[in-house]
Amino acid sequence: MIKIAICDDEAPTRAYLASLIRAQSCPCEIVEYASAGDCLADQREIDLLFLDIELAPSGLDGMALARKIRERATVTQPVIIFVTGYERYVFDAFDVGAFQYLLKPVDEEKFAQVFARAVAQIGTAKEKPGRALTLQSANTSKTIPLDSIYYIESSNHKVELHLKDGKFVCYAKIGDLELELQDQFFRIHKGYLVNLSYVAGYSKTEVTLTNGKRLLLSKYKYQDFVKAYLHFLKRGAGL
Repeated sequence: MIKIAICDDEAPTRAYLASLIRAQSCPCEIVEYASAGDCLADQREIDLLFLDIELAPSGLDGMALARKIRERATVTQPVIIFVTGYERYVFDAFDVGAFQYLLKPVDEEKFAQVFARAVAQIGTAKEKPGRALTLQSANTSKTIPLDSIYYIESSNHKVELHLKDGKFVCYAKIGDLELELQDQFFRIHKGYLVNLSYVAGYSKTEVTLTNGKRLLLSKYKYQDFVKAYLHFLKRGAGL
């Protein structure tokens, strides 16, 4: 059962999207929100979010809401599909790890294609066992799921793994970990290796993670980081 949310300030749009979802014959629960505030106030975890960008001016817009969601340290991060009447936000959508960008009025055939790909990604994420990293510390071997690591920090011949449930320190070279984890992590600075799954946004000088942590982004790494991050997003979207 897939949990789906629709956040749009226009009731007819919410009803139309809900009808399109039901037409896909996919077992799901659908919840509707008329504002960003309503969506944030509901703490339930969702798998797929259809989100308008220009919401009513009484609070956050859709892009700000997406950033708030990405900052949550939850087990499940939703697949986000923006549904909007404006093309100008398409590049901003990548900053919050959006899966797709649909323009209003939404074409039914296009919707069906995007929905099928999103559901496939959600199913793969739920079924596929996560990769793990095994490290040695004080003569003890510890296996750590990659999805539990926000970032890895290098300091004095040691590495410190910043995890969802604390920290883990051991002797290792960050360069070796960079090579081993290069399909999911990127070295944004000589001292930081970040999990691309938890990038909430970035500027030319720093990367913001979904837990709110901000890390320095080297100016020499900026272009390669952007390429790697966009490639990571496209790979996850099956593009």
